[in-house]
Amino acid sequence: MDWRKNRQRGYLSGRIAAALAVLTAVLSLWTGLANITTSVAIGPYAQYVPEIVQETAGFTGTITGFFLLLFAWQLRRGLRIGWYGTVVLLPVTAFQGVFQANVYSLPLVVLSALTLPIVAINYARFDAEMTFSNAQIASVLALSGTVAYGTLGSFALREEFVEIESLTDALYYTIVTASTVGYGDITPQSEQATLFSLSLVILGTVSFAVALGSVLGPALESRFARALGTMTDTDYDLLENHIVVLGYGELTEPLLERLQDVRFVVVTADNEMARRLQEDGVNVYVGNQSDDQPLRDVGIERAKAIIVATNNDAEDALAILTARELNPDARIVAGATSRGNVEKLRRAGADTVLSPADIGGRLLVQSAVSGDDVEQLADELVDD
Repeated sequence: MDWRKNRQRGYLSGRIAAALAVLTAVLSLWTGLANITTSVAIGPYAQYVPEIVQETAGFTGTITGFFLLLFAWQLRRGLRIGWYGTVVLLPVTAFQGVFQANVYSLPLVVLSALTLPIVAINYARFDAEMTFSNAQIASVLALSGTVAYGTLGSFALREEFVEIESLTDALYYTIVTASTVGYGDITPQSEQATLFSLSLVILGTVSFAVALGSVLGPALESRFARALGTMTDTDYDLLENHIVVLGYGELTEPLLERLQDVRFVVVTADNEMARRLQEDGVNVYVGNQSDDQPLRDVGIERAKAIIVATNNDAEDALAILTARELNPDARIVAGATSRGNVEKLRRAGADTVLSPADIGGRLLVQSAVSGDDVEQLADELVDD
């Protein structure tokens, strides 16, 4: 029982750390915007901070707040990259608050100083690794290549443009052209420069479209998939000491009837089956039961037990391997459709493996040979 209490306390402290990081990020954004619109000094050192430094700290504070908000969101998902980014940016927000030197920045300094040690001591809570799909990697390379092409190309052709005198000007021209904003303050003055600008517009439009698709596509798919389930994002985050059922098949169906008094969630990639379970009031997550992310989303690292009992022993073995890697302490119970796969599922990481076909066959043989009432024995086993 002590380890469960320790896990609960650790989970709660992790959520507090993530919440404080989000609050700090929002305050950094608000403080930076307030500094841009007003300049009310506070403290004896304010008069010694140059106005340009205050304005710069306010402008960069909004950018820092935005990135801190992104990392804080990764903290909420338990990702290690979120911890690293938050620990790096919290001192930055504190120093920006000091240099802004106005009545709005003092709470930012205090909150940053308070949040940093809380996030730091919860290092072990944020151990999930971030993975990127091939589409996301390709989109990053496409964007980076387009920016490099536009910046270096326009700087090389700077004599054929108006107002391009440095790499900063070239980068600015690349961003506004590739994003199709086009302020018109920098214009090509030759046919070669015009053709270069056209190529930059085409490359920019395509790369930005690919990037948006790789980011928004999975998010939209996840939202549509979760619409089939009965739980919200918050419900998934609050799951603790529950049972995770990986996959759904003929062996799984009778198990759910026995789990009515226990909090559990089913992970299945079958949309039609998920819809039917949802209609019956079963908590469902639509996703591949062998992938890391669906299992992390249903809180498998906080589950007390895992059940794997579909009609496909090979898929069950993959699900067991993934589940055991994500939660080494959970008890994993599996059902094998073939007696020959019992040991294989054990080697995959299952603590207990049962073969319903083997058990049923033995009962039938026992009844035929000895004449015993195996129906009563089977009923007693089910009741137990």
